[in-house]
Amino acid sequence: MNSFALLADPVRRRMVELLAEEEAAAGAVGAVVMREFGIGQPAVSNQLRVLREADVVTAERRGSQRIYRLRPGALDEVAAWVERYAGLWGQRMDALETELARGRSPRRLAGDESDEEE
Repeated sequence: MNSFALLADPVRRRMVELLAEEEAAAGAVGAVVMREFGIGQPAVSNQLRVLREADVVTAERRGSQRIYRLRPGALDEVAAWVERYAGLWGQRMDALETELARGRSPRRLAGDESDEEE
């Protein structure tokens, strides 16, 4: 499963967000997503397994706990895609800022001249 498909699921996306902040026990991750999404422990285990099998996270046994952490570089594909388009967003925002500074309204920029004074 590619990174985009993995992150399409909101539960897995939230798990990745949690693990990006710090490593955590499966129970801690589960408690958050069970509360936020109203899912049960079997669904949590299934989603963690999907992330583990896709090599997005790693798991380590510590006593009776399984500690999960985000694997460095696991989402490089997503980061590269976002980076490729991030420059376009900046250019467009700069162009909008320039037009607004000239005193033009966003509606005029879209071709709607109805807000002009007569």
